[in-house]
Amino acid sequence: MTQSAHFSRFAPNFAGRKLPEHEFVVGYAAVIQKIGLPIPIPRRIALITAGSKKKVSDEFLLFPKAYAPDDKASLDEINALYNHLVFALKYEGVNLLFFSKLTSHYNLEQLTELVSIEPSGQYSRRIWFLIEWLIGKELPGINDVNKKSYVLAVDPKLQFSGSGIRSPRHMVFNNLPGTIDFCPLVHRTERLEQFVKENFSSKRADYLKGFRKELLLRASSFLLLKDSKASFSIEGESPKSKRAARWGQTIGQAGIRELSIDELCRLQQLVIENERFLKLGLRTSGGFVGEHDRFSGEPLPDHISAKPEDLKRLMNGLIETSQLLTKDPIDAVVAATKIAFGFVYIHPFVDGNGRIHRYIIHHLLALKDFSQQGFIFPVSASILDHLREYQQVLEGNSRPLLDFIEWKETPDHNIEVLNDTIDFYRYMDLTPHAEFLFECVKDTLNRIIPEEVNYLNAYDAFKQYIDSQFDMPDSLIGLLVQFLEKGNGQLSKRARLNEFKELNEEEVRKIEEEFAKNFLNKLS
Repeated sequence: MTQSAHFSRFAPNFAGRKLPEHEFVVGYAAVIQKIGLPIPIPRRIALITAGSKKKVSDEFLLFPKAYAPDDKASLDEINALYNHLVFALKYEGVNLLFFSKLTSHYNLEQLTELVSIEPSGQYSRRIWFLIEWLIGKELPGINDVNKKSYVLAVDPKLQFSGSGIRSPRHMVFNNLPGTIDFCPLVHRTERLEQFVKENFSSKRADYLKGFRKELLLRASSFLLLKDSKASFSIEGESPKSKRAARWGQTIGQAGIRELSIDELCRLQQLVIENERFLKLGLRTSGGFVGEHDRFSGEPLPDHISAKPEDLKRLMNGLIETSQLLTKDPIDAVVAATKIAFGFVYIHPFVDGNGRIHRYIIHHLLALKDFSQQGFIFPVSASILDHLREYQQVLEGNSRPLLDFIEWKETPDHNIEVLNDTIDFYRYMDLTPHAEFLFECVKDTLNRIIPEEVNYLNAYDAFKQYIDSQFDMPDSLIGLLVQFLEKGNGQLSKRARLNEFKELNEEEVRKIEEEFAKNFLNKLS
């Protein structure tokens, strides 16, 4: 490779990122920058280095010189492009957003030339299949492949794939985990591989062993309310208990009703308390997440939602993909990531998207038999405890897209998107989102559920002691626990002079000792 190559780039910095050393950028990133595709650079950039070993980090894929795609200046552009695409499919996986924009950049004659370089080769067939799948028609002048063996469209060692169907024309097994209208992809990182190996779905039952069924049912009721309140808190709201309880009951039914546009609209009606000031259902105008300039009212977006004219197509694609993934053996948390985070990026409603997004997580986990029926999996509570990371994950996809979305301000200080953006909402890389959701699932199993169950165990033991020593109604016992919790095991002077004035000093001392034994010692 030399600096006169077609696509490879040799520089200390690339697309605003500092490279580990002065390396050659290759693969998707090199092609995107050279031909100016209007999409963000991939999350991980592929580099050719002077080192002798392959290295992988969150930002870079480093390869020795022997891996470099042939990109010498004597090659014509299409042949050099083909070599970079082969490299990308081998080591970076499928990037549907890239291939979709590539089909717009080159004409049909050039695309035909591209896939005819090695017409029977496995990578040529995969490129050919992806192009025709994305444009929805056959390239002119190319006959069906005469081969006996099929190749996979997605390398399952690099990315989570679906079961798929055969495409005899290309002799490619289409294992893309979605449809033409909605197909986010998730890469297999070391973190995700470790999470999958831990098999949280089977461990879930182990975490709950030894607890009485009645206790688990009570814990489930508390966790429903906890998860509901957490979901509102994430949105910066403090709902009344009745509203939170109503949404908690809805979460408890996750997995029962099939997802559809009508069902999602029903969920929005349950989320929104006051319908007077907004129109329910799919948006008919633009949308964004962010602020307005305090003086001019100009939109200051952190995320721009899908165009209203794209919503039905995107949502039907999302629902169809959800149905495919439900039947597919793909990991439950990965499936939940794809549908739930895909939904929140599309942002189909004026309001209620965040809470419905988290409902969809419950829904997919239940459908994939991850969540035990009748026992809520309060993942929103963990998301609330990791709110900063949650926001960083969401912005990691949204912010880079802002440079590629053209928009203008409307008279009501909303946003009207001017260019074609549908691909940004159907062909996403949701790898960081899957890692985040797995972390929350693990935290929910390791901490949140055991804490709630152990708390109820401690409460029951403390209540049993109070019942055996004092004639105290349940409501007063609950109040006593609240006072002791606030006082870190000490009953305040105010409480002793008012609600619990009937207790003498010795009785208070014994109650505090019993509380410490059951709550402070066991739960610390």
